[in-house]
Amino acid sequence: MIDVTRVPEAATPETAKSVYEREGWLLAPHTLDAELVAGITARIEELSAQERPEAVYEKGTRTLRAIHGCHLFDDLCRRLVRLPALLGLAEELLGEPVYVYQFKVNMKQPREGVAWPWHQDYSFWHHEDGMVADKAVNIAIHLDEVHAKNGPLQIVPRTHHLGLLDKEPSGGGGDWRNHVSADLEYTVPDQVADDLVGEYGLMHATGPKGAIYAFHPTLVHSSTDNLSDDRRALLLVTYNAVSNAPERLSRPEFLVSRDTAPLTPVAANTL
Repeated sequence: MIDVTRVPEAATPETAKSVYEREGWLLAPHTLDAELVAGITARIEELSAQERPEAVYEKGTRTLRAIHGCHLFDDLCRRLVRLPALLGLAEELLGEPVYVYQFKVNMKQPREGVAWPWHQDYSFWHHEDGMVADKAVNIAIHLDEVHAKNGPLQIVPRTHHLGLLDKEPSGGGGDWRNHVSADLEYTVPDQVADDLVGEYGLMHATGPKGAIYAFHPTLVHSSTDNLSDDRRALLLVTYNAVSNAPERLSRPEFLVSRDTAPLTPVAANTL
């Protein structure tokens, strides 16, 4: 297991972008302070308690699995995606102006949160939305402490160099709920993933509240069931290069933002 807060130092200094491009993921040198994380968490909990079309539940239950697109209807989340700690990192890694393509909080409730199978995020964006290139980046924030038992993200490093590894369902255009449930429409077969782990290794993204890391949209990843009494809330902001905005937009706006104007930063204390 590799804690995202314990990254080996390179033999020679490297830029964040060069590490990200080589490994497919990057731990940010900064974290969000405890007060800010507490405020974000409280707001997400308020939104999660509401009956909203953006909420997704575990199969056959009313256990919240995720809530999407909060930046579209909540002021705190709208400002959050403009924080220099997040926006600046995305611009540095992509090398150009960006906008929010997707915003979500994946919630693994204690003893009830179900695994995400092996997949690559770019499969959904390419097949469903027509995104031409994988010139986007996921910025992840731990809203809870993440440990081995509460369903951490599992990443196979360097697999973003391999391109898409799934098999596209015929025709595409399926129910968007199959893009956010435990029964994903686009997956990497288990045997393929096992072979990749054998070749490239496996990283578990554990760490404290407030930890921030980036990972590539074509990186092979999954997560396990939450086997603990601790919730695991992971906030994910996907920034897309403005030049890479797709044109085939049929999924709900809370899954695929329509506003592709370049973002400008805000000060942290405006939250």
